Amino acid sequence: MDCLFCKIAAGEIPSTKVYEDEFVYAFLDIEPQAPFHAIIIPRQHISGADKINGENSILIAKVFEAVAKIAEKENLEKGFRVVNNCGEEGGQTVGHIHFHLLARRNLAWPPG
Repeated sequence: MDCLFCKIAAGEIPSTKVYEDEFVYAFLDIEPQAPFHAIIIPRQHISGADKINGENSILIAKVFEAVAKIAEKENLEKGFRVVNNCGEEGGQTVGHIHFHLLARRNLAWPPG
């Protein structure tokens, strides 16, 4: 499989690791949209949110468990945003489900 995020999780492409366990890998975004901007992925390849099902949904729960751990570790007690883009029109640019964890700035709504 020629997946950028699978290669990052496997250590084939360098990244700045923020968190990892057997299910999840998180790393700093190379084009941050906030002072803290991490990408959180399940290690198992799932192409997008539209492919979550009963067999793989536990991995998404593991992603959100990692969000809480990262927020605590990074002292994000003032708040943060978790974003997922799905599909081309949804703004997804890498075909591996991922979540952006943004923090350390005021995140207005609607997003700009």
